[in-house]
Amino acid sequence: MLSNDRAPGDLDVDDLFSIRGKCALVTGGGSGIGWMIANGYARAGARVYIASRKRAELDARIAELGEAGDCRAIEADLSSEAGCNALGDELERREPKLHILVNNAGANWGAPFAEYPESAWDRVLDVNVKAVFALTRRLTPMLERAACDDDPARVVNVGSVDGINVPALQTWAYGASKAAVHHLTRMLARELAARRITVNAVAPGPFQSRMMRSTLERLGDRVAELVPLGRIGRPDDMAGVAIFLASRAGAFVDAALIPVDGGITGTR
Repeated sequence: MLSNDRAPGDLDVDDLFSIRGKCALVTGGGSGIGWMIANGYARAGARVYIASRKRAELDARIAELGEAGDCRAIEADLSSEAGCNALGDELERREPKLHILVNNAGANWGAPFAEYPESAWDRVLDVNVKAVFALTRRLTPMLERAACDDDPARVVNVGSVDGINVPALQTWAYGASKAAVHHLTRMLARELAARRITVNAVAPGPFQSRMMRSTLERLGDRVAELVPLGRIGRPDDMAGVAIFLASRAGAFVDAALIPVDGGITGTR
């Protein structure tokens, strides 16, 4: 039954926001934004695979979660198309279909304008942009097998407010890469909509993550003052948006960029 065939007033809010029983893959899932999303998905009843290069970090997260959710690890290096395909192959050996793909794995590099190396561009664009395309393409058949009109499969790309606003720090490749992710999200959404796969992006502002750690340690109070809501993001802020996008509540949202930044972007 399609959602527009539901009887008026036939609204089960718990079911509307449920992701119980869905299968999700979160890249870069062992820390930061990725773990905030993966942890939220697992605690909401999804079967979650977290992938990164650091197996010990993944295992520590799974141990931390314990029996509160179903979370599994896949060691993967997404800096090449071969690495993306290898991750897809391993996931397909374990699962027949995939409901949710979160492209979160990321790299950053800061250096002054006059000293910024070519290797920084190569590293950051390989992980932040090329891997989003390569992994999404590799996993499209698995996403299609999970998709239906009423509840499409989902791709959630993790961008950044630094891809919307000019960053204060000299992270040249990072800001450019996240702007590219935002536009790639729209392009993928147009390509995959007919297959009943939605593609959206979130643009986090300041959250406690590995990339933000040194900045927050030095300037935490100042950073919070620059956020209209007066604080940095919490794990449940990110988990909530990600669960919405993955649930039937977000089934008609496609090609969207959602800033999760306490009002930074919208009030500038």
